[in-house]
Amino acid sequence: MTLLPTIPASTPVADISPGPSRDDDALRTVARELEASFLAEMLKHTGFGESRESFGGGAGEDQFASLLRAEHARALVDRGGIGLAESLFRALVARDTAEGAG
Repeated sequence: MTLLPTIPASTPVADISPGPSRDDDALRTVARELEASFLAEMLKHTGFGESRESFGGGAGEDQFASLLRAEHARALVDRGGIGLAESLFRALVARDTAEGAG
């Protein structure tokens, strides 16, 4: 006969269920950063943030265009992105699981 551990009645249900580990949070953060970098590069190739010929911001606009693209890319990821972060996250979890099993 196997005895199951008892849980005190005062323990909230939320404390019982295992949540994502810190490793999962770190992997998800890395995946989101990779998606943001990818999107920033794609925005660069579309010409987003390039100075206009007339009424442009001059040298300052050119210097800060990459920062503008990076922030727009992060905003895109924060609003759901293109799904790349989730795919990367799943691949990283699968890799870690395979390394742990092997």
